[in-house]
Amino acid sequence: MTTVHTRPGTPAAGRPLGRWAAALGGVVAVALAFAVAELLAALGQWTGWLHVPSSPLDSLGSGFIRLTPEWLKSLAVQLFGTHDKDALRTGMVVVIVAVAAGLGVWARRSRTAAAVAVGVLVAVTLVAVWVRAGATALDGLPVLVGAAVGLVVLWRLFAGVARPAAAGSAPSPADPDRAVAAVADAPIPPVGTVRPVGPAAVPAGPLPVQRRGFLRMTGWAAGAAALAGIVARWVPSAAKVQESRAATTLPAPVSRQVIPRSTDIDVNGATPYLVPNPDFYRIDTALALPQVTTAEWSLRIHGMVDRPLTIGWNDLLARPLIERAVTLTCVSNEVGGDLAGNARWLGARLDALLAEAGPQSGADCVLSTSKDGWTASTPLDVLTDGRDAILAVAMNGEPLPVEHGFPVRMVVPGLYGYVSATKWVVDLEVTRFADVTAYWTERGWSDHGPVKTASRIDVPKHKAQYDAGHRVVFAGTAWAQHRGIRAVEVRIDDGPWMAAELADAVSADTWRQWRFAWTAVEGTHQLHCRATDGTGAVQTGTETPVVPDGATGWDAITFDVV
Repeated sequence: MTTVHTRPGTPAAGRPLGRWAAALGGVVAVALAFAVAELLAALGQWTGWLHVPSSPLDSLGSGFIRLTPEWLKSLAVQLFGTHDKDALRTGMVVVIVAVAAGLGVWARRSRTAAAVAVGVLVAVTLVAVWVRAGATALDGLPVLVGAAVGLVVLWRLFAGVARPAAAGSAPSPADPDRAVAAVADAPIPPVGTVRPVGPAAVPAGPLPVQRRGFLRMTGWAAGAAALAGIVARWVPSAAKVQESRAATTLPAPVSRQVIPRSTDIDVNGATPYLVPNPDFYRIDTALALPQVTTAEWSLRIHGMVDRPLTIGWNDLLARPLIERAVTLTCVSNEVGGDLAGNARWLGARLDALLAEAGPQSGADCVLSTSKDGWTASTPLDVLTDGRDAILAVAMNGEPLPVEHGFPVRMVVPGLYGYVSATKWVVDLEVTRFADVTAYWTERGWSDHGPVKTASRIDVPKHKAQYDAGHRVVFAGTAWAQHRGIRAVEVRIDDGPWMAAELADAVSADTWRQWRFAWTAVEGTHQLHCRATDGTGAVQTGTETPVVPDGATGWDAITFDVV
């Protein structure tokens, strides 16, 4: 029988920290850093001592959006549509977790090297915060404090973790406590075995670590990170804006369009004439929605004008407001895509405001700027030619939703949104196209952006199936804002173009719905549609991509009749 001798009160031999445990420690430390920074940023926005939204995650995401090449942005919209920002957030989380895990594994061998890597990450995040429009040095404080907390936790987590040692090596004399602990924790050999002394007495490989302490501290840090993250979401940084929106009383318009029932076709599955606010498409560059109350909002009109203006919320509502149905379209909308919507908008006329400012000779552009710094360049003649271009304050009878620009946005019939539909608008500079470029025109898109004639098939869906001999009804929408839709035609397979029935429209600035009844014939079929605008121009069948000024081509759906 072999007798194992142990020294009373001595713990069993420790084991070196595994890579997975080290990775977990890195993830927890970085998660705590971000959670603390997010909490401070939320508190700063709530109390008003931060000038811009300073969330490190949102700042990194916004920076990524700015640096992303145009082809990749277009691909993201095509793949994810209105969920492109959800995909970006998911990708960011995956990358951050991977980097944090790597830091933990690195810190297992060298805390100093890991700290240097953390410093690089902090620098990148600070730059992302400070390049946001209106940012000051103070706006980087949440990032710095969060990084300090995370670094302290990372340092403490790995303070007792030995670096892998070469065979036969001994702890540094500069660290006598670890040397003593290593010798003391080594198992006592069987009776009669000669126990070596000196350097050879120290076990080869990574030195022992008290894993229980490491895991305990990791648990506490993970709990703190979760708590800070939850509280950050509870801090009412956006509560003031929601309260402001809820308290908004909309004045009655001086002019309102009547929208008859005949504008909506009665076909199941067709898009409604007026798209409900929750269903209205949203495409913008704001990863975090700008938060602006009506009390905080103001609009500056300046540049090449005789009389610069600054108006506030009450000034805007005191002006004559009109309510108009206007269809908006994103230039990134593919043929047959759903990045278009029609709504009732209430607002003040932009031509009247610009007339008060007095544009000077030679000006041909208005550069609009959002609260988050996004810009759009709109032709001055479009804003002053009498069309219903407005500063909108309401959408479908209620104050603008925050995601659609509360408290004020631009709505301009006949132009794609990237050159006109500025949300959270706070600045209008009358200038010249030769002197300025806007966010998207800097990235290769055209600078005027008139909407092209388009039509879409809503019913049937791709690969739908019908019974032979039955009467089926196809339906869809068509738009050519500010020119209107005169006709829509459909073609089945290679047959002739046939006129579809059009629903009514209240103006040339909105889309029109169409439908076409057909007796189903057995086989696999393809349905095309095309529109004719109010000038008599027929929608082209030539296929072009969305860049630089909008896609063209005919929408097509394949369906089966059995």
